Amino acid sequence: TAAAVSVPRSACRAALPFPAPLKLQGRVALPRRALPGAPRQRLVARCAAADDSAAAAELPIEKRFAAFPTVMDINQIREILPHRFPFLLVDRVIEYKAGEYAVAIKNVTINDNFFPGHFPERPIMPGVLMVEAMAQVGGIVMLQPEVGGSQDNFFFAGVDKVRFRKPVIAGDTLVMRMTLTKYQKKFGLAKMEGKAYVGGDVVCEGEFLLISATGK
Repeated sequence: TAAAVSVPRSACRAALPFPAPLKLQGRVALPRRALPGAPRQRLVARCAAADDSAAAAELPIEKRFAAFPTVMDINQIREILPHRFPFLLVDRVIEYKAGEYAVAIKNVTINDNFFPGHFPERPIMPGVLMVEAMAQVGGIVMLQPEVGGSQDNFFFAGVDKVRFRKPVIAGDTLVMRMTLTKYQKKFGLAKMEGKAYVGGDVVCEGEFLLISATGK
């Protein structure tokens, strides 16, 4: 069995010869390609992979990664949530479906006011503030008019099954998804499931119970 070989991108076209075209009654017809066998197929795959790798390498790193989309910017978030500095912990909503869920981000920076004390030598975002940030994302779902929300204050009524999986440090982007699982409009109660991620890994998760300040 022939072994697969690596060839430079410039040699790919030369390494894959095709039969010469045939002239049929004044027209040029390309004959069907003969089945090349496994070694030639691997050569084609390597050439395609070389093209993709070269294209990625030629693109500067600052242009390789797309930014998060913006469904709600900070000004729109401030119109919904009553929180303000230093306790507004949601920077942007990147996905939202009224009455169902919201996905938002918190850019964690060394300038956040909790880092000087938590901890001076090892800045880690406090777990309770991760929970608070997730609750604020839940508040965006709960307080929206589409689900009968009041666009007013809301409070924790309970948290359950909260787990912290990994530390969140300065420089991380905390991506939070809050999903509404039950809403009792009469009492202003919302039950939600939440997960927070950094780089695709779960760093915090739990169940949340929120209540509107004007729910009763």
